[in-house]
Amino acid sequence: MNNKNGFWTLRYTLINALYFAAFCTIHALAAVYLLANGFSNTEVGILLAVANITSALCQPIIAGVIDKPGWLTNRRFIIIAVTVIMAGSMILMVSHENKILIFIVYAIIYMIQFAYQPVMTALYFEYEKAGCKIYYGLARGLGSASFAVTSAIMGGAVAKRGVGILLIINVITMLLSAIVVFTFKKPGEKEGGNNDSKKSLGSGSSDASSEKDESEAHNNFIDFVRTYPAFAVFLIATICFYFAHNMINDFMIQIIRNLGGGEKELGYSNFLQAILELPVMALIGFVLKKISSGKMLVFSGAAFFVKILILIFATSMVGMYTSQSFQLFAYAVFIPAAAYYVNETMSEHDQVKGQAYVTSAITIGGVFSNLISGVILDHLGIKPMLITGTIVAAVGVVIAFYAMVVMKQKKA
Repeated sequence: MNNKNGFWTLRYTLINALYFAAFCTIHALAAVYLLANGFSNTEVGILLAVANITSALCQPIIAGVIDKPGWLTNRRFIIIAVTVIMAGSMILMVSHENKILIFIVYAIIYMIQFAYQPVMTALYFEYEKAGCKIYYGLARGLGSASFAVTSAIMGGAVAKRGVGILLIINVITMLLSAIVVFTFKKPGEKEGGNNDSKKSLGSGSSDASSEKDESEAHNNFIDFVRTYPAFAVFLIATICFYFAHNMINDFMIQIIRNLGGGEKELGYSNFLQAILELPVMALIGFVLKKISSGKMLVFSGAAFFVKILILIFATSMVGMYTSQSFQLFAYAVFIPAAAYYVNETMSEHDQVKGQAYVTSAITIGGVFSNLISGVILDHLGIKPMLITGTIVAAVGVVIAFYAMVVMKQKKA
């Protein structure tokens, strides 16, 4: 089995690498594509907000369906998702002037791609339980590296060939994803059967133990908050952090143009912040043995604040690149630290919900950012938008400190 460990890690890495390459073309460059097709900043914000809200509503429904006995599994859902995204991208290739159609189709593929990201994590836990040893940190880190490389390439490609190149790359990556995921089968698994593990979002317990834990789980949100009050307060801070984070990411092209750059510099900026995630995500486990996950979450929140604060005073692309460098301490620390925190402080039957609530808080932060940032940008300009984001991030740091240091959270 040891000789096959690298084989499983390689294949799972390919799934991550292809996903984040497409994530770059759909999510990171969404504003570039939509603005080029006649959308205003406000309309871009509304479209992304609709997509994020829909994704937040669909994710628990998708998880519930996958959890139930039946045909739909983690792997099959991913295959369906990439097929729909590929079809949607092909529709957009021939729809250059119909804004309503573009709005609907882009929102759908944006939503579906975001929705199947946690299912990829669930796929990892499922295969680990089946004995397929996978180095998750390396695979996820190389996914970020794939995002970085794609960003660096696509910035210049868009400047030379236009936004249509985004759709071409997206179709190619989705086609390759479908092939890789289709052939990614557990030992002894037969296509068409129902022998896939029916677990989503990382649940590693058997059906029998799930039924046993169900009576002990805090499925009611109020009960969950009472059991994990520090975590519940921290979710508010998470919303604040990702309000600022999404503000930068969704309207990065406008910020960069204000600093004298363009699509090429956008690619460099995305490359810089994404490539920095690789070493941190690969090594964060060692850091968390020395420093508590709660303190690291406060630290990452402070980095989100500094990252957007720098942009208020930036006068050239040097300021933008300096800001993006703080991704090393912000997003790259937050994602793994949040996962460790949930694992350390919550009972086993509440950990899946804990991870889901973190994802929901991130999504809610993005929704508020989508709705507010575009309006401020259209009516007041870039600096007022960045000041708003900085204030919200600062409030998040205060809330996070109170939750993680003052309140703390004991293992339930």
